[in-house]
Amino acid sequence: MSEELDRIARAIIDGNRYMVLGTADEGGRPWVSPVYYAPSGYAELYWVSSPEAQHSRNLAARPELSIVVFDSQAPVGEGQGVYMSADAEQLTSVEAERWIEVFSRVSVSHGAKTWIVEDVREPAALRLYRAHVAEHWVLDPERRPDQRTRVRP
Repeated sequence: MSEELDRIARAIIDGNRYMVLGTADEGGRPWVSPVYYAPSGYAELYWVSSPEAQHSRNLAARPELSIVVFDSQAPVGEGQGVYMSADAEQLTSVEAERWIEVFSRVSVSHGAKTWIVEDVREPAALRLYRAHVAEHWVLDPERRPDQRTRVRP
């Protein structure tokens, strides 16, 4: 079953376009935000945001976050998601120069624009972010409802 759950996790990450970031501010007040993402394998996820957005400000103060990717169009009772724990960071200009291509390639594959480093470097309004995923879980249909099982996509 483990290999099947790993496959499910890969299919969910590969087959969706938005993830939900769960962040918290310095005082622990939670905030969730959906963002368009570009995976690089299953351990690194990239997105573009304003550094002034609440989730970006939260990550600057507290880089730990939770992430979930799921198909919101799944029939009731058949939904499945990938739950992740991660640390995130705003990439420096030098790092963005290296990694914007990953984000751009996925963007173009979805019919959206090509991104270049100038789109995420000052004075532009947006920056490139990366999450380093430490753990992944999915719901195991063989176990009781809402029983998450760790996977290795």
